[in-house]
Amino acid sequence: MKFAAIDIGTNAVRLLIKEVKINGGAYDVRKVSFTRVPLRLGEDVFETGKISDEKARNLVKVMRAFWYLMDVYGIEWFRVCATSAMREAKNVEKVRELVLREANVTIELINGQEEADLIFRNFSVATFKTNSDFLYMDVGGGSLELTLIRDGKRIRGQSFKIGTIRIIKGMIEDGEWDAVTEFVKHVSDGVSPLMAIGTGGNINRLQRLIRNPKNSPISISKIEEITTTLKAYTFEDRVKKFALKPDRADVIIPAAEIYIRVMKLAGANKIIVPKVGLSDGIILKIHEEYLAFKTEK
Repeated sequence: MKFAAIDIGTNAVRLLIKEVKINGGAYDVRKVSFTRVPLRLGEDVFETGKISDEKARNLVKVMRAFWYLMDVYGIEWFRVCATSAMREAKNVEKVRELVLREANVTIELINGQEEADLIFRNFSVATFKTNSDFLYMDVGGGSLELTLIRDGKRIRGQSFKIGTIRIIKGMIEDGEWDAVTEFVKHVSDGVSPLMAIGTGGNINRLQRLIRNPKNSPISISKIEEITTTLKAYTFEDRVKKFALKPDRADVIIPAAEIYIRVMKLAGANKIIVPKVGLSDGIILKIHEEYLAFKTEK
């Protein structure tokens, strides 16, 4: 059966459709479709505190398009989640009402903790053959989610108002990095080595630029090297030389710097990039709810 997740983020709006089956007790998950629109709601919210009328109208258009796509694929079970930018917008309820009225889509606001929990659903310790503790890092346009994983279990997690669009706009609040520093003080037991896991569109792209195999750890030195290389080029040249989309070419450097800074604070020398994110976690949650619904019937 196919399920869909819409992630209304700070930098982009994404529609992910996956087919989920259970074979012999194990999940068989296949991506059917992925669509990304660089709407950048955070540009408005972090500067003015509101979503502009133009952005709101464009969001309605995107939701209409996604609704039709889901209809074509026969999607009955889906969830629409909005993160940092929308939950901080002063006019968010007005925008939600507009989208519901004009596109027949209900937008659910999720807080940073729930965002981290949904992302964590993608984690399977069996995927990574190591005795390491894991620091799960998700970097978005408006927030940074950190989760400590030990023995396959979520020990602690926290969301921080640190993101690529916030950095570009110079909108990181005083004390946020101090809070990150305080969090990572407690992520290692001092015995097990610490391995970082990175999710988000920017770390996925960095992995491709480094040409590192999926699920093969990337050393922090390689991330620093590619970041230095990217910094040596202008925005226009980054788009041309590295085949980056314009909405990726400006945020990829601050994203890389966030990953590097957190890894250094935590003492993690390597990072694994499994190429999953919030949308994947939403779909796993929807599937659980679907199974529970079937059982109740």
